[in-house]
Amino acid sequence: MNRRTFLKFLGMTSLFYHRMLRDAAATERPLLAAAEGKDYSAITRNAIRAIGGMGKFVRKGDLVVVKPNIGWDRTPEQAANTHPLVVRAIVEECLRAGAGKVKVFDRTCNDERRCYVNSGISAALKELKNVEVKYIENERFRKVAINGTVLKEWELYGEALTANVFINVPIAKHHGLTGVSLGIKNIMGVMGGNRGKIHRNIGPALADINGALKSRLVVIDATRILTGHGPQGGDLRDVRIVNKVIASADIVAADAYATTLFGLKPADISTTVAAYRKGLGEMDLGKVRILKV
Repeated sequence: MNRRTFLKFLGMTSLFYHRMLRDAAATERPLLAAAEGKDYSAITRNAIRAIGGMGKFVRKGDLVVVKPNIGWDRTPEQAANTHPLVVRAIVEECLRAGAGKVKVFDRTCNDERRCYVNSGISAALKELKNVEVKYIENERFRKVAINGTVLKEWELYGEALTANVFINVPIAKHHGLTGVSLGIKNIMGVMGGNRGKIHRNIGPALADINGALKSRLVVIDATRILTGHGPQGGDLRDVRIVNKVIASADIVAADAYATTLFGLKPADISTTVAAYRKGLGEMDLGKVRILKV
């Protein structure tokens, strides 16, 4: 074999190898873990570890943003905000994986001071080193080109955009407009401007935002779910104890699975369908590898 033929052979071999890897990746099913138990810290860690552990997502020295729902002046029992024990377990896992700093924030709907205190999240993280629980600073929003289906640009929070890792930590709850509020909708907490303007096309609009700011990891708090009068709630009769935490790198799969806890189908939820159509993840749970731990 002469040199020219040999190089041609190497090129063909390399092309075949890369095609094989591409096809293998295309057929690999998204991984999702659903952990169940009454120890909310433990099941949060178990769900994350089942999909590879926090070290799969966070590297030494990373700046990590953990974005829970802290939007409402409600207690943990009222199930409008992410449970503080779930948030703390995630933050601790980030630090254990070597994160240089972890920031926790949300653009609240009620008074931010009352939301941060009554949610229990401020107190849960108070003693942790290299963790900053902070209020949103309006001057840090910056206009970002979205070039999406319905949104061409929007103001997003700069500290979410510049983080090495963005972890999305919603609570699973009812929502009067979208049916449920999960990971795809939780991104609204880093949107600036008049968020109400997207309500007319909320599914495609939120898919556009999630396409611009992607969640490296999604951990859904379904320890107790709000089954009615969401997203704010307030009546304990609307709260159902489920004792579950869901974790996945696939935001669509995570939302799709959590939707079933409400007796609904993923296809019923406009935000899930829009994100799936945008290619942000898998909506068909039959194509998702689900680990129950």
